[in-house]
Amino acid sequence: MDVGQLVLYSALVFGLVIAMLGLSWMLGPRTQMTQATLDTYESGIISTGGARYRMSAKFYLMAVLFVVFDLEVAYVLAWGVAARETGWAGYIEILVFLSILFVALLYLWRTGAMEWAPRGQRAADRRY
Repeated sequence: MDVGQLVLYSALVFGLVIAMLGLSWMLGPRTQMTQATLDTYESGIISTGGARYRMSAKFYLMAVLFVVFDLEVAYVLAWGVAARETGWAGYIEILVFLSILFVALLYLWRTGAMEWAPRGQRAADRRY
């Protein structure tokens, strides 16, 4: 790529950004900032209380576990598309990959990472 083409492309992009910002500033609505416009409004419900409250770390842990195992599925699907080209080496590789993830899942299950109730609550539930 020539340096002149890069400069021309950069100038065009910069000009487009300036034009879009300028048009939105000129054609955009002009509103007065009042107390009503500054209030939080969510789906027709006027909010009460603060938005900052403590949540359990279990929610975040479950989200991270979901992302990890969701990426596993994406990898396995990609392997499935190319399974014939990879041959036995690819088959052994996916078996090793799935066995490592299965051991990780067993570890998470054993340590209680996927449990929502406290340990005392789980023991009480098993009695009935």
